[in-house]
Amino acid sequence: MMNHLRQHWLGNIRGDVLSGTVVALALIPEAIAFSIIAGVDPKVGLYASFCIAFVTAFTGGRPAMISAATGAMALLMVTLVKDHGLQYLLAASVLCGVFQIIAGVFKLGGLMRFVSRSVVTGFVNALAILIFLAQLPEITGNNATLSVFALLAAGLGIIYLFPYITRAVPSPLVCIVSLTVVAIYFGIDVRTVGDMGELPDSLPVFLLPDIPLNFETLQIIFPYAITMAVVGLLESMMTATIVDDLTDTESNKNRECVGQGTANIASGFLGGMAGCAMIGQSVINVKSGGRTRLSTLIAGVFLLILVVFLGDWVARIPMAALVAVMIMVSIGTFSWSSVAALRTNPKSSSIVMVSTVAVVVATHNLALGVLLGVLLSALFFARKVGDILYIGSTVDDAGEHRTYQVIGQVFFTSAEQFIAGFDFKEAVDKVTIDLHRAHFWDITAISSLDKVVLKFRRDGTEVELIGLNEASATLVDRFAVHDKPEAIDQLMGH
Repeated sequence: MMNHLRQHWLGNIRGDVLSGTVVALALIPEAIAFSIIAGVDPKVGLYASFCIAFVTAFTGGRPAMISAATGAMALLMVTLVKDHGLQYLLAASVLCGVFQIIAGVFKLGGLMRFVSRSVVTGFVNALAILIFLAQLPEITGNNATLSVFALLAAGLGIIYLFPYITRAVPSPLVCIVSLTVVAIYFGIDVRTVGDMGELPDSLPVFLLPDIPLNFETLQIIFPYAITMAVVGLLESMMTATIVDDLTDTESNKNRECVGQGTANIASGFLGGMAGCAMIGQSVINVKSGGRTRLSTLIAGVFLLILVVFLGDWVARIPMAALVAVMIMVSIGTFSWSSVAALRTNPKSSSIVMVSTVAVVVATHNLALGVLLGVLLSALFFARKVGDILYIGSTVDDAGEHRTYQVIGQVFFTSAEQFIAGFDFKEAVDKVTIDLHRAHFWDITAISSLDKVVLKFRRDGTEVELIGLNEASATLVDRFAVHDKPEAIDQLMGH
């Protein structure tokens, strides 16, 4: 028990408390902004961020990862809120959580192994770009003042130079506190957190969504809930993978699915919207020293304390300070080595990475970008493996018996190449097809084997198959038709 507490909660108390404090401060403007995107009151996003961070600290599968209200999820809620209102959003958040728990129970978190490194890199780079672009409204237009740029420059200077003095206190925290003190003391007129929206002044309370419990309601919220569940799990699994790399530790992806689902159910019942893991805040947490579940818990609890009990002070934090922190996150998140590697990596990997970045940045939809990346990775892999097929042959001295040796993988992309490897015009009495070093993967491969055998037999050539491995033989026995009655008619269409 003590070992568990030390490993997951108490092994890095100082670092976790300080990093959680930084994250809580950085969560406030983001939660408010995401609430505005979704078309709901700022307190909906703030309550969600507190609740999700608090619950995942106990139930999640990735220590030190930060989950809260996110932009990716907020974009999916816009139409539902506009057409049906907040109460339907709360119900959809609960149903979203149910779907995510089901995904965890059925161990769908293991599907992350199908996401290639190129897709993960593209996802990371796209998130870094989106994080940076999200800061531009705070430093452009009416906000592009000398005071803002001065505070921003000072903030970046503190973030990058303060670690040379000491690493005992996270430099982002020093940046936020010092710039807030300077702005208040000198009365600098800049946009603050309070200008983002009204902060809540009471604790969240348990409530049931005020909606009719009937099939019509289910029809309304079901498509939104399933979409949010998929996008939320996708972003959470990708973020967990990134934090795994940053901390050189492993996470339990299936437990994370259940944890995210539990958190979203709790959020919906406490007046918050659904959320998921946040790569930007997770990177802030890790780079500020957070390593255990305590950092996530501190982030959630301190966020609630800040907005409810210290709201007047939090409202005076200049947005330039938080923009400096987020710019640091975007710079640190972007994989700069991946740009240099574009020339040396295989073209297919580079295409996958760039395509993922382009689609995510263009659509602001993480799911679409990752889906495209996974599909491209699968297509390139299938093509590459399909090209690794060799068919050689030898003939006996009499010229009456030819033996073909098949080496490689036969499936839907290599089926045509497999058929083309045989000479059907040669007049021989017998053909032996040696399959000791071949493997048949799908029904397309079995169909191509049928065509080869039946084409030889149609011309009166005896065909013998040897060396089928057990897995291939099972497919042949089940799906092949070359040894079944009327097989030639079935295959040739006569």
